[in-house]
Amino acid sequence: MEDDARRTKAFRSLSALVLAGLVMSAAACTPRPDTGQEVLEEFLGALGRGDVQAASALTDHPDDAAKDLSAAEKGLQSQGLTFDVADVSADGAQSSANVAMNWALPNERRWSYDTTFVLTNTESGNRSWTVRWSPSALHPQLGRNQHPELRTIAAPRPSVVGSDGAALLEPGTVHRVILDRDKTDNVQSAINRAATVINNEMPPAPGTPPLLDARAVGGQAVGGKGNFSVVILPSSTPERVKEELSAISGITVNDEAAMVRPDPGFAPDLMSRVEKLVDAGDAGADGWNIVAANNDGATVGTLFEQEPKVAPAIQASVSKKVQDAAQKAVDTRPDAEAMIVALQPSTGKILAVAQTEKADKKGDLALMGQFPPGSTYKIVTAAAGIQNQGLNSGSTVPCPGSMEIGPRIVTNYNGSGVGNTSLTEAFARSCNTTFGNIAHQLQPGQFREESQQFGIGIDYHIAGLDTITGSVSDGAEEVERIDAGYGQGNDLASPFGMALVSATVAAGRTPTPSLVPAAGTWQSAQSKPVAPEVLDNIRTLMRAVVTSGTGTAIAGRGEVYAKTGEAEVNGGSHAWFTGYRGDLAFATLIVHGGGSEHAVAITDRFFANLDEGAGADGA
Repeated sequence: MEDDARRTKAFRSLSALVLAGLVMSAAACTPRPDTGQEVLEEFLGALGRGDVQAASALTDHPDDAAKDLSAAEKGLQSQGLTFDVADVSADGAQSSANVAMNWALPNERRWSYDTTFVLTNTESGNRSWTVRWSPSALHPQLGRNQHPELRTIAAPRPSVVGSDGAALLEPGTVHRVILDRDKTDNVQSAINRAATVINNEMPPAPGTPPLLDARAVGGQAVGGKGNFSVVILPSSTPERVKEELSAISGITVNDEAAMVRPDPGFAPDLMSRVEKLVDAGDAGADGWNIVAANNDGATVGTLFEQEPKVAPAIQASVSKKVQDAAQKAVDTRPDAEAMIVALQPSTGKILAVAQTEKADKKGDLALMGQFPPGSTYKIVTAAAGIQNQGLNSGSTVPCPGSMEIGPRIVTNYNGSGVGNTSLTEAFARSCNTTFGNIAHQLQPGQFREESQQFGIGIDYHIAGLDTITGSVSDGAEEVERIDAGYGQGNDLASPFGMALVSATVAAGRTPTPSLVPAAGTWQSAQSKPVAPEVLDNIRTLMRAVVTSGTGTAIAGRGEVYAKTGEAEVNGGSHAWFTGYRGDLAFATLIVHGGGSEHAVAITDRFFANLDEGAGADGA
């Protein structure tokens, strides 16, 4: 009985093991549901490798798929594709899968989105799956005969504003006239006809050349082949001009994005320099988008868009209000080489550089011309006497009509003198004898050192501008030292340099000049601040010139601090006037202009123009 019981128990245990083994074997042999996922992953892998043919072969319409996928590959400029297949559902002969697509595009761009692919089991016995092809599988917003294309969205060029907020340059459109030399029998004749249309319909301003010089341009174009850029016309070109030009055989007119000048005639030389700096500066960053395009390349819709990064507006130092006022003022003397430079003492911004056409013919006289500064340089001489000889505005100084100073006999203008007087009156009367005597008592090198405190002799490399401030001798020779005291002899300065001198008095130290502040300025040396007691006395002297001295003709233009100057040269004299009002320093020069009263008159007109303008604030 016990043996039977043991046999029965062993049999039951073996049965349980066999049953468990059968269950495990059955579970191990149960196949994974067939959804076609392997085929979809193979399709996407081929697409990611750029193998359009292999991917197309896995679809139910290989020819259509190949055409659409080739267009997509080319349009996207694809550099690869990663994907994540999820949520696969199957219903026997059909399955669908949600796929996260992540395209790698040029310039490290990524385009990600979700889409749904459908697969069909075309041979149920062999479980053969194909991707059901439709452009909407590649992206749900694509329609028939559509494909995605990567396109650039150009960042708008930053506008350029002046220091007074006026628009100087704005993004706009210009019109390029192009001649296809292969489509015309006579290149010169076509250019002649174009010049007739342009110059008759858009005549140049008086004194300026025509927009199209037919002879010069024709000489460049004749003998070549293909397209030739004839001329770029401004955005204001009338539509009829473009139509007449397009009617000439071989000529087309293309619109191009460019920076345009709201006032084309405004400070053309300065604005050309500003344009070059802007072209080399921060232009922002282009945006991009993915569009749905048809077979002709036309945009049907937008699938994705990255907005461009627009660079902030660029500020130029030029003030339209100040420049216009200065230009109108110098233009009252078209017979002369007249010029004005205006700076902002607090910042160094170059507000205006105005020259007459006659001066323009000689180049950048206002910025680089070197002229004896005459009595305007007594500003520096007075500062040297106050700083080194203990003088002040009330000090008694000699101002005879003529005076023997060392080896030199110095004479005042017209021989006038008052004997001993205050430094203030001597400065207001512009006594050569007083300031020749102060300079004579300086040690060699002191006058040059004093000049550098006011910016003269320092080289400024201003982005966009070439300038020369001026120079003085080291004063080792007595005669040189004496003559330098009243701006003669070897003293030389540009209007730009003298504007810096006045700006230094206004600000307390020489400001760093700039045209586009963000572009920077390099200078050869850093000027030292002028001592407050020196500044206080110099300002008293300069104010007296306007209230009771040689500059009273401008007394009605507000609180002007200034110094007149008449520099004697062979054949006559230069007329000078320099100073400041509020936060505006200026220097005016008329080459061979005679007495300083003529420079004062132009400056008076300059301030009148400013004050007549809207929002005049002393600057």
